[in-house]
Amino acid sequence: MRKKLNTQFNTRQYMVSRDFEIYYYKDQHMKKVANHIHDYYEIYFFLEGDVSLEIEKKEYPLQYGDVAVVPPGLEHHAVIHDESVPYKRFVFWITVDYLNRLMEDAREYGYLIQLVQTKGEYIFHHDRIAFNTIQTKVFHLLEEIYSNRFGKAAKVSLCVSDLLLHLNRTVYNERHERSVQEEQQLSERLIDYIEEHLEEELSLDRMVAEFFVSKYHIAHFLRIILECQFISMCRKRDWRHAERQSGIT
Repeated sequence: MRKKLNTQFNTRQYMVSRDFEIYYYKDQHMKKVANHIHDYYEIYFFLEGDVSLEIEKKEYPLQYGDVAVVPPGLEHHAVIHDESVPYKRFVFWITVDYLNRLMEDAREYGYLIQLVQTKGEYIFHHDRIAFNTIQTKVFHLLEEIYSNRFGKAAKVSLCVSDLLLHLNRTVYNERHERSVQEEQQLSERLIDYIEEHLEEELSLDRMVAEFFVSKYHIAHFLRIILECQFISMCRKRDWRHAERQSGIT
């Protein structure tokens, strides 16, 4: 089945579908790819080859497990170092409008894009286990696209959402295995933020947008802060009681 999912590479650099397109390419003796730009997002899932990706005149060597995210308007092209080595990859194109619609439903769809736009990070490496899971989701999407099953359009839409959310979640989880010191710093920043905005309407959504951590993470910290404050109040009460009992003033 998966052999049928392979697409012959062509030099077309524009979309014919309204929302997204995805391809599975396996090329050998591939010649130079011209520098180009898109008006949509392009996501590479690198599988095999002696290849680098040049983005804005900076070259990024690729290895198995790399996911490259190229935003609209940036010049880029693949650099083939050894044409005899098979060049295998998935290429996923998604329009700005479609991604924006997903982000309106859940801003977590935009975590990778935020890293790309604010930090200039384009290459995200995954270990073999994590990348195998990503590949499975890509193949499920491709198989559904090439199928003729009942509810195909709805299932394809669900597969796209699942793939994109999984990519964002995987990178987020890898970046947020926080140390004790980092957790303490976040806790202090949360306390400072709350104190600075006491006169304003605060919500979990607002703090999520400010710190870009999950609602669960913020709620967890708030619970710890409240528990610490409660324990501190109890200790002060006990100290005052002990002072009265001992006659200390």
